[in-house]
Amino acid sequence: MATYKKRGFKPKNKEERQQFDEQESTTAEVFSTLDESASRSEEWVAKNQNYILGVIGVIAVGVLGYLAYNQFVQAPKEESAANEMYYPQQYFDQAVNSATEKDSLFNMALNGAEGKYGFLDIIDEYSGTKAANLANYSAGMAYLNMNQYQEAIDYLEDFSSDDAVLGALSKGGLGDAFMQLGQAADALGYYEQALNHNVNEFTTPKFLYKAGITALELNQNDKALGYFQRIKDEFSKSDEAQSIDAFIGMAKSGK
Repeated sequence: MATYKKRGFKPKNKEERQQFDEQESTTAEVFSTLDESASRSEEWVAKNQNYILGVIGVIAVGVLGYLAYNQFVQAPKEESAANEMYYPQQYFDQAVNSATEKDSLFNMALNGAEGKYGFLDIIDEYSGTKAANLANYSAGMAYLNMNQYQEAIDYLEDFSSDDAVLGALSKGGLGDAFMQLGQAADALGYYEQALNHNVNEFTTPKFLYKAGITALELNQNDKALGYFQRIKDEFSKSDEAQSIDAFIGMAKSGK
């Protein structure tokens, strides 16, 4: 065990002197090794100084470039794209609430009117912005309402969102499009994504119902029963729950 040596310590005998000399030698070796390592590190730094400074410079330029791009390019682009969304969104909302001129209004929302951009223009001109992403959703839903199902799929597949409602509605819209194209298995997959996207009182019972109906069509009665039962148990106040007992009966009977 090491023994603390007071200042001015003198060995009393030959054995203590030998131990003292060995400790002194070990200490000297440690400091010598440290000095050699430090010297090698200093030599390496000196030898590679230009390389090190170059790497630091590249990183600094990259960070500054990224910040400058966001501030002077991306931010103004985002603002401009968001402003352009106002006009086609007005046509889209009018189309949804119109009883007669739906297709005409949806076309203006898609392609623009009176010198203003439509959703398709925003997607092309402002790629990579939040507005362009949202325009993909709106364009997809416009095509869906116009019964142009493949176009609806193309644009809805390009939309992505973590939003509880829009994320679910976009997946449900894809389900509707595939259902209209006679691809029930694909439709069911998207309805399941929609109902699992976020659990809430608005979208979840809607897509549980659609998933259940589609599962019945695919003769997946047990799966359909599970979806219908969830509506009855968890969303008893929803519109879909009002006639759910009849669908539960259908799923149980296999008809």
